[in-house]
Amino acid sequence: MTGATLDAGALIAFERGKRRMVALVARALERRDVLAVPAGVVAQVWRDASRQVRLVRLLGSYVVDVVPLDDRTARAVGQLCGATGTADVVDGSLVLCARERGHAVVTADVRDLRRIDPDLELVPVN
Repeated sequence: MTGATLDAGALIAFERGKRRMVALVARALERRDVLAVPAGVVAQVWRDASRQVRLVRLLGSYVVDVVPLDDRTARAVGQLCGATGTADVVDGSLVLCARERGHAVVTADVRDLRRIDPDLELVPVN
């Protein structure tokens, strides 16, 4: 993997110390692979920095790119949601983020993402 886009389930798995996610992040650090995280995904998992030390460190890491939801992207996400019949703008932004970077998505939500983009490479967190 030369980079990946992470969903909320991936961040939660990392925060909880799940081996697969810890290994994926360690490999990214070793290879200096970019891990993209859409800003909406951060909002889904961020609760209290004092209790989410692993998450704070990960998001502050040089390999993590927190991708903002700007006007251009928001419009593209809305269009994608309309075209695919989904209302979840965070999932839409996740798909667009991965597409733009040629990334696989590390996810706990395979079924919902598959409905948005059946061809997207998905790496289950579990």
